[in-house]
Amino acid sequence: MPSPPTIAVDLRALVPTITGIGVYTRSLLLALAARGNFRFVGMAHKPPRGAEELQDAGIALEHHGAPLGVIWQQVKLPRRLARGDIDLFWSPLITLPRRCPVPAVATVHDLTVLLYPEVHTLKVKASLLPFLRPSFEAARRLVTISEATGRDLAFHFPQCAEKIRVIYPGIDPEFRPGERAEIAATRRELEAPEGYILYAGTVEPRKNLGRLLDAWTALKAEDPQAPPLVLAGPYGWGSERLAKRIRTLAPEGVIAVGRVERDRLVRIFQAARIFIYPSLYEGFGFPAAEALACGVPVITSDTSSLPEVVGDAGVLVDPGDSGAIAGRLRYLLDHPEKAADLAARGIERVTRFRWDRAAAEMEEVFSQALG
Repeated sequence: MPSPPTIAVDLRALVPTITGIGVYTRSLLLALAARGNFRFVGMAHKPPRGAEELQDAGIALEHHGAPLGVIWQQVKLPRRLARGDIDLFWSPLITLPRRCPVPAVATVHDLTVLLYPEVHTLKVKASLLPFLRPSFEAARRLVTISEATGRDLAFHFPQCAEKIRVIYPGIDPEFRPGERAEIAATRRELEAPEGYILYAGTVEPRKNLGRLLDAWTALKAEDPQAPPLVLAGPYGWGSERLAKRIRTLAPEGVIAVGRVERDRLVRIFQAARIFIYPSLYEGFGFPAAEALACGVPVITSDTSSLPEVVGDAGVLVDPGDSGAIAGRLRYLLDHPEKAADLAARGIERVTRFRWDRAAAEMEEVFSQALG
């Protein structure tokens, strides 16, 4: 019986502190490994976080030291792939090495580096922009995590349109409705016994948090008893002015908890009264989907992939209108029956986002790329 094909996977998203792409890479790779139809070798310039979990799942790991991830990708990785023991390369991190000696698949999460370059650091732009077109043209298949990103990709790179396959990611099972006692304990811990409005994600201007703060302060001015605003997530690039404003608003009820461990993040989701995610552009919008899974009513932007993710289980708002954001918050606070209906719809909605389904669809893509 022939051995299964061997797929090398770019694990650079698991090297630093793990963000959305890292969650995607880890969870989908574990689901793929569990199916047993391919052999996987994870590669990066440094050892990945969670290495033991990956190895226990049967995933081989290699790291080839390099000072920067892009140097590893463009110089060391091609040499490694050329040894002859790799059948396919999968990059969950958008780009490929310019010289890729084996067939390749790339996952394109979003095109913010192209559409909104001003919100990225020079390092990020230098490591992505020169490689977008050659990567997309060289890839046998391109996977996007939403129809919206698929449309963006086909519009800006029409020569690659026939390669695109939309595969929705999953939501990890720990995101589920909380028990009443757990919810009460988390609210006491945050000194918000009646609950709070939650934003989770990187705290930075490109997530439109300036307008969220405008909306919350307007809500608070109208009703001093309005719930506090909890911000869960690390500060990102260009957030100095935003951080100063958050500190100024802390006495009024803005609570910045910073980066938190995953189990605590789940509990913070579960105990929220409303989840608000006014981002200007998202390739998928994991936090909005995770809030739905926790049975929390969601207000989110009417742009990019977010309407596609929440469907009729969320309230959509123009992210450029802080007055509209405040109005949606006020409406859900004043209509608990509507909030409860949205919460129930959200739990049902996220059943379509499953890692086992995503893994089965990715295997189809891998097989097509292998010809």
